Amino acid sequence: MSSLDRNQTQTYWRSLDDLADAAPELKKIIDDELARDGEAAGDGPLSRRRFMQIMGASLAFASMAGAGCRWEKEEIIPLGKRPDNYIPGKPKFYATAMELGGVATGLVATAYDGRPTKIEGNPQHPSQGGGATTGFAQASVLNLYDPDRSRHFVRKGGTLPLDASWKSFQRFAAEHFSKLAQSGGRGLRFLSEAQSSPTVRALRAEILARFPQAQWHEYEPLSRDNEREGTRQAFGAPMRVALNLTQAKVIAAFDSDFLIHHPAALKNARDFARGRRPDDKVMNRLYCIESAFTATGSAADHRLPLRSDLVLPFLLALEARLARNPGASPKGAFLAEPEVAKFLKVLASDLLHNRGKAVVTVGPRQPATAHAAAARINALLAAAGRTVVYYVDEDPERVPHTADITRLCRDAGAGKVHTLVILGGNPVFNAPVDAGFKNALAKIETSIHLSDNVDETSSVCTWHIPRAHYLEAWGDGRAFDGTYTLRQPILEPLWGARSDIEVLAAIAGKTETPQELVRKTLDTVLGPATIDGTLRWRKAIHDGFVPNTAFATTTKAPGPAPAVRLTASQNAGTRRANGDLEVVLVPSTATFDGRFANNGWLQEMPDFMTKLTWDNAALMSPKTAAALGIHDEDVITIKSGGRTVDAAVYLMPGQAPFSIALAVGYGRTHAGYVGGLASAGIDPPGVDVYPLSTTKSPHIIGGISVSRTGRTYKLVGTQDHWKMDKLGMAEREERAALLIREATLKEFKQTPNFVDHMMHVPGHGSLWQEIKYDGHKWGMATDLAACIGCNSCTLACQAENNVPVVGKDRVAMEREMHWLRIDRYFRGDPENPTVAYQPVGCQQCENAPCESVCPVGATVHSSEGLNDMTYNRCVGTRYCANNCPYKVRRFNFFNYREFLDNPKNKVTSLQYNPEVTVRSRGVMEKCTFCVQRIQAVKIASKNDKRPIRDGEIVTACQQACPTDAIVFGDLNDEHSRVRKLHESPRAYAMLEVLYTRPRNNYLARIRNPHEDLS
Repeated sequence: MSSLDRNQTQTYWRSLDDLADAAPELKKIIDDELARDGEAAGDGPLSRRRFMQIMGASLAFASMAGAGCRWEKEEIIPLGKRPDNYIPGKPKFYATAMELGGVATGLVATAYDGRPTKIEGNPQHPSQGGGATTGFAQASVLNLYDPDRSRHFVRKGGTLPLDASWKSFQRFAAEHFSKLAQSGGRGLRFLSEAQSSPTVRALRAEILARFPQAQWHEYEPLSRDNEREGTRQAFGAPMRVALNLTQAKVIAAFDSDFLIHHPAALKNARDFARGRRPDDKVMNRLYCIESAFTATGSAADHRLPLRSDLVLPFLLALEARLARNPGASPKGAFLAEPEVAKFLKVLASDLLHNRGKAVVTVGPRQPATAHAAAARINALLAAAGRTVVYYVDEDPERVPHTADITRLCRDAGAGKVHTLVILGGNPVFNAPVDAGFKNALAKIETSIHLSDNVDETSSVCTWHIPRAHYLEAWGDGRAFDGTYTLRQPILEPLWGARSDIEVLAAIAGKTETPQELVRKTLDTVLGPATIDGTLRWRKAIHDGFVPNTAFATTTKAPGPAPAVRLTASQNAGTRRANGDLEVVLVPSTATFDGRFANNGWLQEMPDFMTKLTWDNAALMSPKTAAALGIHDEDVITIKSGGRTVDAAVYLMPGQAPFSIALAVGYGRTHAGYVGGLASAGIDPPGVDVYPLSTTKSPHIIGGISVSRTGRTYKLVGTQDHWKMDKLGMAEREERAALLIREATLKEFKQTPNFVDHMMHVPGHGSLWQEIKYDGHKWGMATDLAACIGCNSCTLACQAENNVPVVGKDRVAMEREMHWLRIDRYFRGDPENPTVAYQPVGCQQCENAPCESVCPVGATVHSSEGLNDMTYNRCVGTRYCANNCPYKVRRFNFFNYREFLDNPKNKVTSLQYNPEVTVRSRGVMEKCTFCVQRIQAVKIASKNDKRPIRDGEIVTACQQACPTDAIVFGDLNDEHSRVRKLHESPRAYAMLEVLYTRPRNNYLARIRNPHEDLS
């Protein structure tokens, strides 16, 4: 204790803030000491005597402060009898489900001793991509242990006692809603997020029967309402449009990021990748017409950057060509521009040539008329029942979300709403600005909000109810195709939170538990039991879904095309003046619509196109910025009508001309210590762009003008980090064959081993005798033709391997800790480039440069060829990182888990995987090929006295990948899949001229362009 440095001292004092509140004398001592310590030259160590003085004062004032400063009392009682099928420390797996945007996704949760630590996809679920997951699902386990989650029921005027909070709300609900029942529920309204739960729907029906004058509203800021209304125009009833890409040879996506931001994105990505296996002589072709560069656009063989408001006339022109009715084509000036005209001609020809094997898909922000046009085009292509499936929507009477919340606000403003129950969502933050939700809410006498934390909406409601995480509550839902999916809790609610089902049951006056209500719903879905009811229930819970419960489908032909009146902007050319620009509000890869703003994993995950972290920006093409006199990182004022937003500019190659993209969900003021908390003086990441959204133009806003503010803002991105082989960015592009190798399908057919001719690799000889592996020889293969850069692998690695979050400031210093990164490369015209992704982790080199320079032997080769790290031997010289040409090693410059010293934040450590060491300051770390998973399978196979089966070991990144681009296995097994991929003519080693002999080979990227557009 004789040498305690300044940082450690301040950390300790900060942990005494609660004591300072109870004892002002202690606060004065701490403030005075910190002031003197800050003035001390050289930040010298605190003396032993002074430290003991401070500690003595701390203990004295702690005793004066009473029990408020003590740790919460805990009792540990051993189990008198071990439960069946329970082995301490051994993981268990539970099928469950997560709902996002009104669509349920089947998942499998890994739990240690009742503590969920990892989320995987349910490989048996019929509507998903095997065991793959989205980044939001991977990161959702961190939300469970978020220390900023609500721990109290709050009623305006004070906080209720924790041990009586739910009972207090039940007493209030019994009295309040009994009075409302006497008037039939006059003035009672409900506002929910998009809900697919049949149990919630059943409770909703009972409540509306009890309160016949009550009304139910629904709102999501990112919805698929335009698709519903477009199919209603085409078919007379709303439909869910599902793609069957396994049958598609040609795909045309119009402002549609169907590989990422789609309720069935996992299935879409899997099916799309299955159609892009050049080794199997299978290769579909993808055309994208979009404004903002998406992951789907980056995977396209041909992409046309086009303003979002011009997509509709382009679609109508395509329909006229396919129907051979040129008189019906719009006369927009942009259609006569050479690039657009040629693209339209080739696309129409290719679609017709592949009739029955082609499909057109339109994104959710496009108007309903565009979706109706897509339905007619798919009919012309004979796509229905083949490459596109129309599911009949289960709720045909539901009105669009923007219209629904507008009606609610209008009635509240007129004094017609006295009680409002809000189930999830955050409409004060994300409702259209002209709806005036916050002002309407202020006129409602009683407002009840169920939410994860006291957010922007809860802070102005009369009641706040902590919402249970999906891993804490019973529930159910419908997948995108309608498959009935069940949700089971893995642990009790950490802080007494309650689910939507429990709150609605209390309002309905029901006494059944959520489990009983869900089971009743299952009996309704399946009908009378032909087998034992308990057995049927247990099987459904075990599987996580009920097969053959998808929605009905239709092959009904769409009706004739109605007359469509285009705006002046839609008839103009692509070049525009300031004042006639376009803003497109897009979902965030980090926050979605804002609900994940307090998730550090997602905030620090680089966006797969911009590579920005902890921020959103105004994305603008280089030529557009030049025309407007704007430079990278300039802060501009974006004006629409009387509404303005200030945002920093990011020059984005491939952004549509005179169109600006802005990601929503940033700029929160009540999200938490990660996402922004005004009450604690914590600035939020990014800027709030919802003020630009209106009920008439929620996502595509025209008539935009921009002006420079004279300020600049530093945007933090990771694309320039970890430069490989000491190459600068320009040189990296010129010598791309070192890193990324690609060709067209035609070139691949002509020269299958083209990768061998792209780079001359001289003969090498080793300085020492190289090891021969007689047992296992682990290796990995990554197919760049399938990778879509979705970040699922990186997030899965972070969750599996306890990778810390370091914060924006540290990321700016190139100190992010991700073991697996995804490099993004542009090629070609900056206004319309092609994109390639490359996941890069430790290459597990045979001749590892890191091993020869480690002075303490902390990094060594195992008998199975893995480049292992012995953490407790590492002394932090960083020689290995300097000598690694792939730049995949990460050094803990600081104790990034320092915040866990606060007892309130200890809950976050519950997420850690106990199979992986939690590293500390001064230790080097990197990818290990999930060695803990390797060892677990080796032990199981040894116990069973059998060899390890190919594919039995699945790394975290491999399991999460929706396109099956990553394959792991034994290279010594000549029948293994990874061995065959290493022997593929497309296989190559990155930086192989260095003779590091990596175990992670890449398969060259293959594109399938149309000859007339090449």
